[in-house]
Formats: sequence, C-alpha cells, structure tokens
Amino acid sequence: MNEMRNINLRYVEETYGRNGHLSSYKLKYPDDFNFAYDIIDDIATNDPKRVAMVWCDPSGEERFFSFADMKKYSDKTANYLRGLGIGKGDVVLVVLKRHYEFWFVITALHKLGAVIIPATFMLMAHDVEYRVNASRAKAFICTAACGVPDALEAVLDRCPTLQTRIIVRGKREGWESFDQGMPAASEEFARVVTKTTEPMLMFFSSGTSGYPKMVMHNYTYALSHLYTAKHWHNVDPDGLHFTIADTGWGKAVWGKYYGQWTMEAPVLIYDYDRFVPAEILSMLQKYKVTTLCMPPTMYRMLLADGDIKKFDLGALSYCTTAGEALNPDVFQNWKALTGLAIMEGFGQTETTVAVCNTVGMIPKPGSLGKPSLQYPVELVDEDGNPCPRGKTGEIVISLKNRKTEGIMDCYYLNEEKTVEAFRGGYYHSGDLAWMDEGGYYWYVGRNDDIIKSSGYRIGPFEIESVIMTHPAVAECAVTALPDDLRGQIVKATVVLRPGYAKTDDTKTDLQNYVKEKTAPYKYPRVIDFIDELPKTVNGKIRRIEIREEDERKAAQAKIGAELPAGGQSLSGLI
Repeated sequence: MNEMRNINLRYVEETYGRNGHLSSYKLKYPDDFNFAYDIIDDIATNDPKRVAMVWCDPSGEERFFSFADMKKYSDKTANYLRGLGIGKGDVVLVVLKRHYEFWFVITALHKLGAVIIPATFMLMAHDVEYRVNASRAKAFICTAACGVPDALEAVLDRCPTLQTRIIVRGKREGWESFDQGMPAASEEFARVVTKTTEPMLMFFSSGTSGYPKMVMHNYTYALSHLYTAKHWHNVDPDGLHFTIADTGWGKAVWGKYYGQWTMEAPVLIYDYDRFVPAEILSMLQKYKVTTLCMPPTMYRMLLADGDIKKFDLGALSYCTTAGEALNPDVFQNWKALTGLAIMEGFGQTETTVAVCNTVGMIPKPGSLGKPSLQYPVELVDEDGNPCPRGKTGEIVISLKNRKTEGIMDCYYLNEEKTVEAFRGGYYHSGDLAWMDEGGYYWYVGRNDDIIKSSGYRIGPFEIESVIMTHPAVAECAVTALPDDLRGQIVKATVVLRPGYAKTDDTKTDLQNYVKEKTAPYKYPRVIDFIDELPKTVNGKIRRIEIREEDERKAAQAKIGAELPAGGQSLSGLI
C-alpha cells in the first residue's frame, strides 16, 4: 500500500488552537466537484490497493474491495445503467439493504449525474406508490431479498413515470437482471460533467403532518461529510470504521461512504437482517474495528445482552452516537466496560452533523456537544431572537453568509415547506435545546410530534392514515412513549366504532394491520382505547394532552415502584 496522501487536505482550510483543538474550518472545491470522480477515482488511480470496504454477512462470506475495485465496478454499473436509459437528472429509487452492490450503484449514479433516492427494504405497497409518484422516479433498483418487488408490482399500474425495474441478487419476470447485465458492461467510462449546485441525492424524511418530505441535496453534501468523519467519528485511514445503519437511511452515507472515503479510510459492512448483540461484538473483535458509530439503542442492547467481557475490543479506540438521546447511564456503563466515552452528535436528514463532541473535547454525559465549526449554529426563541445561556430555543443555522454546504437545497416540489424551513434568515431544524455556561448544547426535544424509535424517525400522520382505514377505528392519535431500550415507542390512542370491543384481541388485530400496510417498525407497540380524543375548539387533536397524561401515569408508576413492600403511602414515610 502506498503512503496515504491526505487527499482531504485538498478540500479544506482548517486551523488549530494552542490546545490542539480545531478553531476554524472551511471547505474549498471546484464548481464541478463530484465525489465519485474526485475522491473515489482519484484514490483508485493513485493508491489502487488501498482498502475501501470490508464486507461480510452472517453466513461467513466476506469480500474485500479496494478503491480500484470500487472504480471498476462503479464504471461498469454506470455503463450498464446508461444502457438502460438512465442518465443525468433522472431520479432512481434504490433499495439494496447492506449489499455491497449499493456502493457500486450510488457511485455509478453520481457519475451519471442521476439523482439517487435510497429507501428502506421495509416499505409496503402504499409506501412505494407514494415515493415513486412523489419523486417522479424513472427507475427502481431493488434487491430480490425483500418484499419490496412484490409491493411495487402491486401498484405498478399507478406509477406512470416508472420506466425501468432492476433486480439485484435474483431474477424476476419484467425486471432487468443486474447480476447478468453489470458484469458484462464495459469498464471504460468517460466523466460526465456535473456542477456542485445540481441535485445529487434525495431522502424521504417523515414529518408530523402530511406524507414524508423529499430532502434534496446537491454535490457539496458529499464533501461536507468530511467534518463528520474527521472531527466527529475520528476515523483512522489505517484503521477500520463501522457505522451500523441500513442503506435506506441517511445515516448510512453519514458513516459508511462520503466522509470516511474522503479520509481514505476503509469501512466495515455487516450485511445482516437481524441485530444480534453477540454477532456485532464478534465483528468488532474479528475485524479489529477502530472506530464505531451506532444509535444509543444498540449500545443499550450490547450492554444488556452482549456479554462484552467475552470479546476482545482492544482495537476499538473511538465511539460515537446519534439518532436519539443518549442516556447518561449508557454513557457511564459503556465507559466502565470499554474505557471509551461515547461522543454524541446531532444532525438531520436535511444537514450533516451540526452539533457534536469533536475530537479532543471532554464530553458531558447527556450533552450533544458544541456547534460544528462547519455551520453558524444558534439557538433562537419563537420570535427569532437569540436565546441566552440556559434558555431553551430552537437549533437553527444562520444563512446570512450563505455558503452552507451540506444543508439541503429544498424540499423537492414543496415550496411551502421549503419557505417554512428557511424563514427569517435561518434554516430551522425544529429541534429544541439549551446551552450551558461551557457552550455545550443539551437536547430538549422536537417542537413537533416526530417519534424517534431505535434510530428511526417516524411521522405520526403516516401511522394514523393506516389505522384510520381499519373498519374498527373511528378516530386515532399517534404519539411517542418514552422507552428505556428504544428511546421512544409508538403509541396509538384509538376511539373505536360502535360494535367493536376494547379488548387485547382488538389491539393485536390493529397492530398486525399496521404491520401489513406499512413498514413494520412503525406499528404501535402500545394501544389505548378511549371514548373521545382531546381536541381544540376548532377540532384539532391535542396530542400534548395525551403526552401529558402519559407522563403523569409514568410518574405515578415510578412513585409506586419506589414504595416499600405493603404499598405504604408517601405521607406514612415522613
């Protein structure tokens, strides 16, 4: 292997203070920067044997891909897709789990100048129909190892823009075979000129009203993740980074692609279907993982079920987390067992990491850290005024000196939501926090009703829209319940139609119904039946009343659990 060239230094100006901490940060790049050519192909040309990816699965199969391999297979994939009529500006939905073909496909689409929409393999028919039609997708690339091909075929006659279907790791009538077509394609691919301001990638992001929004990013988004990998994940170019995330979610490109490869660092991909703590720990041990990022839920599961002491994690040197609040007890227990702090970070589908504990910082358990030097992050009140220390406000990013690489361009085809997000000279995150005297941010919650469960972001409206189609349901409201393992779980408060009983069988029926109609992770784990939903005078459901009642019940239950045997009252203890 050739000596590392620190290609990332070509694209950033940064300075460090006397304490060795980063003090300023600014990206620099040509207006035709394209991650696929200027990072992957550049490394492939100048350091072809450098390892880009270690891929494995539970069966024991493993493959090692160099940057030269990634260039070859992405060029072949680009030629294959071009031969099917896919080109610059075309929108392509991609469902590929953690298969290594995902990295061939996303890189190829970047080279073509097409727009990729990664999506989860848990989509049901109505999810697929909405996503294809809302994005006006021209092509759909999907693994055979999930139910999505069936879901798409069920709604195909209602998806007029879709011209091409490509199946990966299998054969299917009416679908093009990636497995046959890509290997036969040419390895020679000439550069397609793209501009940094052009669309590159979109994600569907759940909200609390309406269906998921389409978050559009341009070509600067890829380079903006250099900060993610270098100053938050602390990846080692001669180590191995492991982020646990399915490719259908934004966290995958946060931790398994852009920033890591800009740092010339290899990534570990474990292509599993079910999270088993002991398997994850064995991966850390076997492949000598040096840096790790996963949601707090997974740290909790490793601590609860993984028997960490049985595994040699001596190579592991750095741990990070995001996606939901990190409980201080998880932080402390992980550090006690591994000697490593968990460095928390905060960002959104619409941004890269905006607040985090960067390399060299001393983390405060429960704190998000400090604002990224990549963004002018502020806290403002409801009137847009700066919040003093200690006062809760919304996390925003100033647009006054607008060159904010990594922030979305827009909500695609939704001007109203775009204007709302970029109002008053700020990008509004919708997340609330307060800042302490040391400049650390402390997360409070959403200023809307979004549910964060096991790293997933779930919009109540999507679940309500499914539940309301069940013949037993008259009205419903979906909210979040705190949960020690998952952070939050989905709760449905339901008003039944006459003739239906408030029984456990009815709850089970509703839960199974949701699992059949939408992605299973969205189903309500808790269902309450009530006679009438709380509403405002104009008929709007007051979810806040439901949440407050749940908090009251939780507080009472906690008090009851703390009482001595015999159920003695608090007054009897004084």
